[in-house]
Amino acid sequence: MVVVIAPEKNIPNEIEILHQLFQEGLAYYHLRKPFKNYQEHCDYLDAIDKKYHNRIVVHLCHELVNTYGLKGVHFQEQMRIDHIDNPGQYFKKLDMYGKTISSSFHDPEVLKQCDFEFDYHLLSPVFSSISKKGYEGKGFDVNHIDKLIVGMGGINEETVEATLKLGFKGIGVLGGVWNMENPVESFVALKKQYETAVQEQKKASVRKKNF
Repeated sequence: MVVVIAPEKNIPNEIEILHQLFQEGLAYYHLRKPFKNYQEHCDYLDAIDKKYHNRIVVHLCHELVNTYGLKGVHFQEQMRIDHIDNPGQYFKKLDMYGKTISSSFHDPEVLKQCDFEFDYHLLSPVFSSISKKGYEGKGFDVNHIDKLIVGMGGINEETVEATLKLGFKGIGVLGGVWNMENPVESFVALKKQYETAVQEQKKASVRKKNF
């Protein structure tokens, strides 16, 4: 899986670019806009073609799943700490039927020991971040953790294969798309590189079994 995180602040032609990303096969778009209030989130979603709403996961204003046909909700680390100990109470107000639930982690052992069954987990920083200067990569190896983990931080064409070898089942990208000269071309190249690396990994696994 390839996850694209929204840029924190709006960029020129963002919605137009986003539509092109969806057209190129983007299936997981994480809407993380920390400076937008509820109404501004609504305005942003209203600007996106409804047929793509089921590919959007919201980080904030989770109640948006009640009025928009979204893919799911995401818990940033502090939100998870604050609410997930009593998930039954938190989810009472949300229509979560058929929706995904994911969360961010920055320590693989905390992720491993988390009892709540998230559909997938974002773990960062794997490599030094493209979008956050000074955010140094940790080179996390998660081959020993039997959960669906998406690697984030410094993900680009050159690091995709290494990310999968570290045990990640997906890649998450922000700067590797939005900070590039042509975000759509960058996404297409990254997605192709990911799909190629997954196929090579599967072939290697088959060869190993048959050896």
